[in-house]
Amino acid sequence: MKTEGYAPRILVFSTDKISDPGIDQAGLRKLHYSPRVYVISLPCSSGVKPRWIMKAFEEGFDGVFIAADGHECSYSPKCAEHTNNIIVEAQRLMRERNINTKRIRMAAICSVCAEPFVNHMGTFSKILAELGSVKNEIASNS
Repeated sequence: MKTEGYAPRILVFSTDKISDPGIDQAGLRKLHYSPRVYVISLPCSSGVKPRWIMKAFEEGFDGVFIAADGHECSYSPKCAEHTNNIIVEAQRLMRERNINTKRIRMAAICSVCAEPFVNHMGTFSKILAELGSVKNEIASNS
């Protein structure tokens, strides 16, 4: 369901030591991405809770992006594996509520990944614009 001119809201879970600096660099370098991208910083991407992801959808965010630590995490050598398990669980919850699983993405974003972050936001925004508002999916569940 494509909505002409629709600008999706995206919630990004980012990590303060790994991905935040890359996202900050995008802003400092004036690289454009949607102003409807909101970032929440955490110490480690494996700390994201699937219920937080679901709450984001309930609050009207059209997509959730996890800027993961990958293998650079200083908190856990299994961070990437734990973060992947969070995505899998969130997708299960999304399917239960008939929320399209294309609305969640994850990528490793490092401290110098300004361009990759902007590219991810552009691609994700296009996918979400094609899907339309998450409110339509949640409303159809009622």
